[in-house]
Amino acid sequence: MKRPTILALLAALPAAAAAQSDDKAYCAALGALASRYIGSAGGDGRQAPDLNVLGAITDCSKGRYDKAIPYLEKRLRDSRITLPPR
Repeated sequence: MKRPTILALLAALPAAAAAQSDDKAYCAALGALASRYIGSAGGDGRQAPDLNVLGAITDCSKGRYDKAIPYLEKRLRDSRITLPPR
């Protein structure tokens, strides 16, 4: 009884790893767009990044895609920036 369950789990591992890899690339693309286009002008006229966006980018690097991706997507959509393909 345990053998089919273990085999099913082992068969699902490559799909899960591929999905996580896709999430990593997508999250990185969202982070790059957000860090480039979302922020505010600093006192010296340069673009200062939004601290919440920086936090989401940090979440991406730590593998917390379920938290970071929706936040970055919303911020980019709110700023009328086209999202990259997923």
